[in-house]
Amino acid sequence: MEEPGRLERLVEAGKAVIPPLTLLSALLFYFGYVSARSQYEYFGVDVDTIGLGTQDYIMRSPQPLLTPLLVFAAAAAGSIAVHAAIRRRIHPGASARTVARMRRMGRAGQVAGPAVLAGGLLLLSGYPLLRDWRLYGLVTPLLIALGGTLYGSGAAIGRLLRPPPAPSGRASTTLVYLVVAVSAFWMTATVAQWSGRGLAMDRANRLGRLPSVILNTRESLFLRSPGVLETKLPASEGQTFHYRYRNLRLLIHGKDRMFLVPDRWSASNATIIVPLDGSVRVQFQFQNQPP
Repeated sequence: MEEPGRLERLVEAGKAVIPPLTLLSALLFYFGYVSARSQYEYFGVDVDTIGLGTQDYIMRSPQPLLTPLLVFAAAAAGSIAVHAAIRRRIHPGASARTVARMRRMGRAGQVAGPAVLAGGLLLLSGYPLLRDWRLYGLVTPLLIALGGTLYGSGAAIGRLLRPPPAPSGRASTTLVYLVVAVSAFWMTATVAQWSGRGLAMDRANRLGRLPSVILNTRESLFLRSPGVLETKLPASEGQTFHYRYRNLRLLIHGKDRMFLVPDRWSASNATIIVPLDGSVRVQFQFQNQPP
């Protein structure tokens, strides 16, 4: 039995250092964080100020990961089916014509793969000029992953037509898989970012569905968001709160603070951070829908 290459030994050592469950949790946390950051950035809020925990980000990860996982699963199933069909055609009794056709297919993949990969790397090198292109974060890793996949598929067909490759050949194949994995990670992060922004825009379009809040404060907040109604409460003995604000909605509840937004979207709106330290009084209104 052949000795594993240096790269294979490094991968096995990585598995021992980082258990699969820990790696999965880290990935779920990261994609949930990317989505949440993009979502609340739309409302002018840095997600780190909210105080969400690890579990909160992990629970938010299924939404942005659903589409990429379905696409990757379909691509993997298609790749396995194509590989199985090719293996069935390449057998000891295969005709010379079939073998020649398969050999041409393998060479085509090994030629087209590097060409597509070069296109992706060219876009990567042009990041300073192309970073504002909205599709940059998806097209660039897609080309890199597609180029690596085409080259890997062509190399796999070539291995079926000749004896097993040398350790250096296995290492190059592993590097191709690593490039494809990193590109898939990049694409998924881009989709997670888009998903967060899409959720934010959908929520901004339906602010009326968020919990309605009445906010009482000791001092005027001088809010200028359209639609927010400020009322000065009548003075009375022992009265602590002197101003009341209506037409506010609860965007999210953090660890020790609330984030409120006006109930109608406007480009001049602002998100209000309300500390839960007794300096304000918050009331939640019933929905205007009789039972």
